[in-house]
Amino acid sequence: MTAGSVVANGVEFAYLAAGDDDVTRPLALCLHGFPDSANGFRHLLPALSAAGYRAIAPFQRGYAPTQVAADGCYQSGALALDANALHEALGGGSAAIIIGHDWGAVGAHGAAVLEPDRWRRVVTMAVPPGDALARGFLTNFTQLQNSWYMFFFLHPLSDLVVAANDLDFIDQLWAQWSPGYDASADVALVKQSLRDPANLAAALGYYRATLGDGRRHENYDAAQQATQQPPPQPTLYLHGRDDGCIGVDIAETAATLLPSNITVEIVDDAGHFLHLQRPAFVNARIVDFVN
Repeated sequence: MTAGSVVANGVEFAYLAAGDDDVTRPLALCLHGFPDSANGFRHLLPALSAAGYRAIAPFQRGYAPTQVAADGCYQSGALALDANALHEALGGGSAAIIIGHDWGAVGAHGAAVLEPDRWRRVVTMAVPPGDALARGFLTNFTQLQNSWYMFFFLHPLSDLVVAANDLDFIDQLWAQWSPGYDASADVALVKQSLRDPANLAAALGYYRATLGDGRRHENYDAAQQATQQPPPQPTLYLHGRDDGCIGVDIAETAATLLPSNITVEIVDDAGHFLHLQRPAFVNARIVDFVN
């Protein structure tokens, strides 16, 4: 893989890419979530490149080596606008596809809803389209328990707790969310993006802007609403059966609520980080869908 950078939506994004930089190839933009980085797509990027795509995974706003956003905004609407601005800056055409995991899934949903002509197909993982997760907070006690960390992040002491013992908190989240998976190599890469206190505060800012008093910007309001709507394009949603972050029942509920253009599939023997736990299966399923 190669590294590069590009300015989009007022932020200088660092990114990883696979394959050549031939702009005649359709863009495949891959958006990571928390606590992850562009390195989380290290298996998928080469598979997309081999399938004929210009595969690029940016480090999301606030995740080193991408800039901490000057506007201080980390609401999910900002992620959607970032994705569409990256499409523009990278010369993506109407054949482009967008792939997102966790917060990246939320941003991908919003980007596809806001400007559907930019994205031919959508693939997301770990956070379903629509409002199934929001409903889960209201009606599913187990999911509310699983989501304890989101509310903990609203407390200012969480910056110190998450940073303690070389970000051991992140090791524990990966162990809980993808049980049985040896994430040591992945977590080491994640920590490179979050070890600086400014980057960690940015990553926690995603939760504070969504649930607490984190900074919001009215320019992102329409995009914020779009992140809660299902994309109109053909969309594949994948969810690990053993996900310890967002329970499989949330995905199963989503399958009953979403329109027919969205296919929901449960991936066995995988948790939250299913694209890393079962890369061969997930890569093949994604490539088959986008082609």
